[in-house]
This record gives sequence, C-alpha cells and structure tokens, in this order.
Amino acid sequence: MKLITPPFLQKGDTIAIVAPAGILKNRKAVINLAKKQAEVWGLKVVFGKNMFKTDHHFAGTDEERCQDFQDALDNPNIKAIWAARGGYGSVRILDMLDFSNFKENPKWIIGYSDITAFHNHVHNLGVETVHGIMGTSFQDTPEVIAKSVESLRKSLFGEDLNYKITPSKYNKSGTVSGELVGGNIAILASMLGSESEISTEGKILFIEEIGEYKYSIDRMLQSLKRANYFTKVKGIIVGDMTKVKKNSTPWGSSIEQLILEVVPKDIPVLFNFPAGHEPDNRALIMGRKVELAVGSKQSTVVFLH
Repeated sequence: MKLITPPFLQKGDTIAIVAPAGILKNRKAVINLAKKQAEVWGLKVVFGKNMFKTDHHFAGTDEERCQDFQDALDNPNIKAIWAARGGYGSVRILDMLDFSNFKENPKWIIGYSDITAFHNHVHNLGVETVHGIMGTSFQDTPEVIAKSVESLRKSLFGEDLNYKITPSKYNKSGTVSGELVGGNIAILASMLGSESEISTEGKILFIEEIGEYKYSIDRMLQSLKRANYFTKVKGIIVGDMTKVKKNSTPWGSSIEQLILEVVPKDIPVLFNFPAGHEPDNRALIMGRKVELAVGSKQSTVVFLH
C-alpha cells in the first residue's frame, strides 16, 4: 500500500521546531539560524515551549519533550515538525505520543540520526517523512551546507528530487525500485522486536552511522541480518560512516566489506551517498518510491511521484 504524502509546504505555512532528544545547551543562536532559513522560504516558525530546558542528557524531561511533540502533532496550523537535534532520547517518548490526530491530518516530520526512531514508527503508520538536516546542522558555514539545505527545501515544497553519485569500487551494479526505508544503524537495531521495527521486504534500505567501533557496527549488522532485514530487500544505499573508532586490536576489514557480507549477492548496493553525520547531508523522503540505478561510472537515486 502506497504511503500517504503529507501536504507539501507553501509560503505562509507554520512549522514547529522541537527537541525530542538531546540537550540544546548553548545552542539558541544556531537554532535561530535554522529559524531564519525557514523564514527565508516564506514559512512561519514556532519553538516548542520546553525546547531549551535541560534534564541531564536530555532537552527536558521525557514528559516535557513529549508535550512539545504532542502539541505540534495536534496543532492543525503546524504543517511540519522539524527536530532541533538528535543525540539520543526519541525512543523514550515514542510510546507516550498519541498519533490519532496525526493519522487524520499527516504532516512532515524532519530529522536524522536519533530521529530514525520517528521515521520507522511513522512509516508503520503509513506516512512519509524526511530524513534531512536539523536545527544544529546550521552550525556549519552556509556554503558547506548549501546543497543540504536546498535538498530539504525541495523535499518539503514538492519539487523534483534526484541525485547523481560518483562511483565507489565497492558498489554492486543494478537497477531497482522500491520504497525507501532505514536510517541510523544503531537506531534500526534498537527498534527490533518493537512495533516500530520496519519491514524491508521489497524495499530499498538506507543506512548510516557515527562514532562506533567496527565490531559494534558488525554486531548491529549481524543483528539486523538475523532478524531477516536483508533477506528480501531490493537494494541498499549506504550513507556516511563517520568517526569510526579505532579498536586496540585491528579489525581487519573495511566497513564496506562488513556491509557486503550481510546483504544478498544479487542486489545493487550504492556506497558514498551524501547523507548522515557530515555537513553534506542530502534530504531523503522516507517511504517514497525511488529508482536506484548503480552503474560503473555513475549512479542515480530518483524519487518518483
């Protein structure tokens, strides 16, 4: 069943910036830069009332973060919910949220990293979301994030979205189409066995990661494999694998090899897609049907209408 596409944004629409996970200590200035960018697009911006509160690791208590997200879900005037940052904490509020109004009146949910928890959960509700830059992404210079910002704008305003990717020696050629699902590997693994676990059957899986040892990435990939994540997947898009930690004992193989070990031999795999924890973090519409064409000289990812 085709997923619901929330209404695309129009000038004059209001969006909410909320913090469902990590603390935003000393981040008001950068969040205001995100607000200004949205205003350049002609949007109005409201902040979650608890967004800059602190509760140790988190941007407020679970109840406070949940309240901000719930208010944004339920307010019919808010057309999109943009995460201020990831970190960790979204999973703690997922089951506290009531998505009844959201299912009746879907709106865009935007973010990456820890926000993978929302991408997965909302996918199972039958609604598309956007994997893209967040408020804290604006700590990087405008020139560095320009393409990321523009891809997010295209996603939210309903313009054509497609990418041409330079080749990797690890790529596996082929052309397939299917719904795009996935996100951060650690969060995908943490969703296993819950109602937020996604099915990858007949779909194209996107993965990215940051700050893990290779053995930890391997463990998570093996967990996903044992849960049949890769059994009937149609293709794989691999984003950035950032700040991989060095183990005291050399691991002995590349991240690319770890990934190729768990996926079926006969499906296309695209490496080096610019999405994840790097400044060049292009938007992806999760749940949208895409055509993935992996070639020896050039690869393309085209989002279909």
